[in-house]
Amino acid sequence: MGSIDLYIVTGQTASGKSAVAFDAAKRLNTEIICIDSMKIYRGMDIGTAKPSPQVRSQVRHHLVDIVSPQEDFSVARFVELADRAIADVGARKLPALLEGGTPLYLKALTEGLFSGPGRDPALRARLRERAALEGPEALHEELAQVDPGAAARIGETDLRRIVRALEVHFKTGQPISELQTQFGRRRPQYRRHLVALRRDREYLRERIEERIEQMFEEGLLEEVRGLEEKTPGRTASQAIGYLEARQLLSGEISLPQAKEEMRRRTWQLARRQMTWLRSFPDIVFHDIAPGEEPGETAQALIRILGLG
Repeated sequence: MGSIDLYIVTGQTASGKSAVAFDAAKRLNTEIICIDSMKIYRGMDIGTAKPSPQVRSQVRHHLVDIVSPQEDFSVARFVELADRAIADVGARKLPALLEGGTPLYLKALTEGLFSGPGRDPALRARLRERAALEGPEALHEELAQVDPGAAARIGETDLRRIVRALEVHFKTGQPISELQTQFGRRRPQYRRHLVALRRDREYLRERIEERIEQMFEEGLLEEVRGLEEKTPGRTASQAIGYLEARQLLSGEISLPQAKEEMRRRTWQLARRQMTWLRSFPDIVFHDIAPGEEPGETAQALIRILGLG
């Protein structure tokens, strides 16, 4: 059996990739397989800019709303479910159109997983105790000293990945960023066609500002209140917007402070995403012109991917 073609639309947060992929999927009469580490969680709709029910009624979206926010979700689990979704789409003779901005998921799906040393529960417990006392930012600073490459790609509140990177360093004496050399060898069952949408820096900042305002207007605080009743897990609770909303609701910070922190963390995420994306040797960047509509970008995307 030959390799399956994966047509992948990626880019930084707020680049508009979801709207473009939706338009492209309608034109191609296909479905979308999401590559997003936060849209997997049920009930986290506003803060993740999840496609609306109206959008999903027109184009089927796979790997959205698949786990509870109380669950921690692994990269290996994502690859397993993505493989199934790709097979399902392929069985119906549809092109596999993937969209999302989680490069680690994309790398794992197309290049394989980094296994590394086994889990060390005692070490992980000590690191999490330190994070509880000093804050995850302190561990991130330590990671930046021993593995600046990993620190540049991992958010300062992404405790799960910070702990794993430090665990690998302490157990092997080597940076996880150097050990992940199996990335790049490609899983033989897939042939990827990769396009990243890119916007001018200042325009991207404006879009981030607009998205944050829109989140609060659409009811982010009410969404977080509902989630708090169920105590979201570590990964979901640290998501951009949700962490700040919880702090705002508890009186730890003000509304202007919450918005500023969301802006800061979102921009950091956008920078990390670009670092990841530039590491793909086969990536094609498409620069979106000011005023370009999603339909125009979708047409360009289809042409670049060789689908029309």
